[in-house]
Amino acid sequence: MKKVVTLGEIMLRLSTPLTDRFVQSKTFDINYGGGEANVTVSLANYGLDTYFVSKLPTHEIGQSAVNALRQYGVHTDYIARGGDRVGIYFLETGASMRPSKVIYDRAGSSIATATAEDFNFDEIFKDADWFHFSGITPALSDSAAQLTEQALIAAKKNNVTVSVDLNFRKKLWTSEKAQSIMRPLMQYVDVCIGNEEDADKVLGFKPKNTDVTKGALEIDNYKAIFEEMKAEFGFKYVVSSLRVSHSASDNGWSGIICDETDFYQSKSYEIRIVDRVGAGDSFASGVIYGLISGMSTKDTIEFGAAASALKHTIPGDFNLVSLEEVMTLVNGDASGRVQR
Repeated sequence: MKKVVTLGEIMLRLSTPLTDRFVQSKTFDINYGGGEANVTVSLANYGLDTYFVSKLPTHEIGQSAVNALRQYGVHTDYIARGGDRVGIYFLETGASMRPSKVIYDRAGSSIATATAEDFNFDEIFKDADWFHFSGITPALSDSAAQLTEQALIAAKKNNVTVSVDLNFRKKLWTSEKAQSIMRPLMQYVDVCIGNEEDADKVLGFKPKNTDVTKGALEIDNYKAIFEEMKAEFGFKYVVSSLRVSHSASDNGWSGIICDETDFYQSKSYEIRIVDRVGAGDSFASGVIYGLISGMSTKDTIEFGAAASALKHTIPGDFNLVSLEEVMTLVNGDASGRVQR
């Protein structure tokens, strides 16, 4: 069984019921989630041997976060315990022309204060096949950025394939800071995943004549940018999700991938959204699963797009779908008929 390691923060998610606004809600729904944690849960659901690396407090909320991962088969052996708090984010789900909103309360969380001394990376990456991180973790603090680099060095020392989801978050850092930290880390990366904003803000590559708010996606421009990124950083694969935001409730969704010789775009899905948080993570995990399991490049992007299309229909951060359900959609059954 393939061993996958991810590094990041799992947070407590407090979301308003249905599409209530923050100012009118009297209660919050409780979930746990976070970029790399979401990826890990998806890959565990697909049958891989997954390990989440993080740091959480020893108190009951920290343990609840650990339990949220364990119930889906994620190994938590490498989660260090200590620090003062679990990061929190508040979510208000939008509808129609009203966008969703996220408010962070994560400063000083345990993972933001963690250092390499909290982890035995030689043990963590022993017999590992894949390591995944995102641009969110280095954005948490200078300490977290240094921790990410140490993990990458250890992964490469152990000949582990590395993927990154660029995941720019403007509420965590500026584009200038992101590029100063993330561009040097790309020397360790084999598979680069992100959308058009991520490529622009994190690495400084912007597709021309592309406006997702107006549905303008010039695929040839993406191809040119992908080739430039491969040439500069030596990526084996460059991958992007493509979201056309008709409204907060209805999106178009597909994905594109470029390997050493070919460029593919997946089929497109028109989605009525239940919860879009975690959709990019489910896309990344679908791509990782396709590549690590030996799918062709074309089949990989079809699997990633289908997996993430399904995530939009599921409340919470985690993409709780099976391998069989993703393959059913890949093979063309999007009817949504009741299964009896």
